Amino acid sequence: MRVLVVNAGSSSLKLSVLDADDEVLAARMIQRWSGGQEAGPIREFLSRTPHVDAVGHRVVHGGPRFTTAVWVDDSVLAELDSTAELAPLHNPRAVAAIRAVSGLLPDTAQVACFDTAFHATMPAPARTYALPREWNERWALRRYGFHGLSHAYAVRRAAELVDRPLEQLRMVSCHLGAGCSLAAVLAGRSVDTTMGFTPLAGLVMVTRSGSVDPGLLLWLLRHGGLTVDDVEEALEHRSGLAGLSGTSGDLRDVLVARAAGDPYAGLAFDVFIHRLAREAAAMTAATGGLDVLVLTGGIGEHVPLVRADVARRLEHLGVAVDGDLNARATGDADISAPGAGASTVVVTAREDVEIARQTRALRRARAQEPRATQRTR
Repeated sequence: MRVLVVNAGSSSLKLSVLDADDEVLAARMIQRWSGGQEAGPIREFLSRTPHVDAVGHRVVHGGPRFTTAVWVDDSVLAELDSTAELAPLHNPRAVAAIRAVSGLLPDTAQVACFDTAFHATMPAPARTYALPREWNERWALRRYGFHGLSHAYAVRRAAELVDRPLEQLRMVSCHLGAGCSLAAVLAGRSVDTTMGFTPLAGLVMVTRSGSVDPGLLLWLLRHGGLTVDDVEEALEHRSGLAGLSGTSGDLRDVLVARAAGDPYAGLAFDVFIHRLAREAAAMTAATGGLDVLVLTGGIGEHVPLVRADVARRLEHLGVAVDGDLNARATGDADISAPGAGASTVVVTAREDVEIARQTRALRRARAQEPRATQRTR
């Protein structure tokens, strides 16, 4: 079963075709995609690829309704349109991609896979905000969590690397890229995470602030002469590593400036590591301990210094990495030091594999349904 995976970003569109063994048969990154329904680049890609049996779409926010992958129909699209403002940079583009691909492949099943769905298993104490109950109920306010497709793949792959059943493991999964989040995973299920109602909460990121005292934001609005739009733009695009260091925020640029003696870049890196280690330790309170620390995403996969610094700060939890293994790690790797109380593994981010897995699972489930049930849909 071949699956076309469609990953709509805030300004780009990534397309790939995976075969039944998750081998990539074709791939293309459309760097500048407006999010309109223009189908030219997609049509060109499909003209050069093998026939596909289903299409899996990444959708960042499933809102309160979608807690698993779903077949796309008019009601699903209408719900996604109505909740677009929950993820205004991503959800409208995902919906546009769904409509564009549906127009090109009208007879091929379309599946929506949600980044928030992995965290739907969080227990009520972890997902509930201590806000007026009527607010929570009226506006479905809760901690949704994000990067779920990445976390879901990473923890399954990590269990394979340490050769232990996923159901027996207490894990902290670290997705570290332009956006950063942690997931506390117990027996394969998310029980806590660092992001919240939006992807702004939690760790320091490339341009996003992570968690900030809400009272500070109220003070800025009342006394700093800033508008809501001013604050939103700064929190999303001019904070994080970029805001602290004065660089682009790309960690590679921060490290170059730090090595040259720039004190602001040095502080930015230290703040990033401090928050990462602090939140990773906090995640273990939800799992009751730590068996495996998982590092994925561009930073997690490619920056040994981050892995080493975080490991040193988590020694009290049994984390220790082998210096040579850490320095030489490429692709998926166990970099644990001999005798470490908890394993540390690096996993290449593969959201495409997770999307294809969920798409195939949904298609198999439909194939097993009685035909009468299928006809009523």
